[in-house]
Amino acid sequence: MNDATLDTRGAQRQAELIHRWQPWKHSTGACTAAGKAVSSQNVYRGQANKQRALEQALQELQAAQVKIRRLTAKRGEWWNFPLIKNQTPAD
Repeated sequence: MNDATLDTRGAQRQAELIHRWQPWKHSTGACTAAGKAVSSQNVYRGQANKQRALEQALQELQAAQVKIRRLTAKRGEWWNFPLIKNQTPAD
């Protein structure tokens, strides 16, 4: 047997065990006030990750625009398109 077969069988066995156990039926969530306070902050962590990803994408876009301007200027062309500025979203 190769490793892929062993991995597949292990995954199938684990899936069967989880299906029998059904942990989603036994989950109650946070019970204590401290636990509820921690879990209520989970949404902010997700928002922060999305914000960082958007900021990185904006930086990459701005760098690409600068590169396009430099390349077209070298060829004697000029494409007049506005550079995207870093703007904060309106709440």
